Amino acid sequence: QVQLVESGGGLVQAGGSLRLSCAASRTIFGIRTMGWYRQAPGKQRELVARIIIGDSADYADSVKGRCTISGDSAKNTVDLQMASLKPEDTAVYYCNMYGRSGPNLKTYEYWGQGTQVTVSS
Repeated sequence: QVQLVESGGGLVQAGGSLRLSCAASRTIFGIRTMGWYRQAPGKQRELVARIIIGDSADYADSVKGRCTISGDSAKNTVDLQMASLKPEDTAVYYCNMYGRSGPNLKTYEYWGQGTQVTVSS
């Protein structure tokens, strides 16, 4: 079973920066998207940013201009650099990898365990 291991969360003051990192526990083939989602208390999980392999990156409107996603599908790693953080960015951040593999191109989707980001005002 593949595990996505996240690191880099923590407590930061408003206006500060954090870098989240995620790596798969073993090699994954056929990745189609790599991304970061977040879930604040009482709210649904939402997309923060994702890379569409061979295409481009998507960002939530709320983080555009403040976050940069980078990843390596061959190394199965994806990072999220966050700047100018706001208290409303406080949430548990989850790494995600989605794709297809095997002779039947079976779909898979993996999630990390989540890392807490807290932004104080």
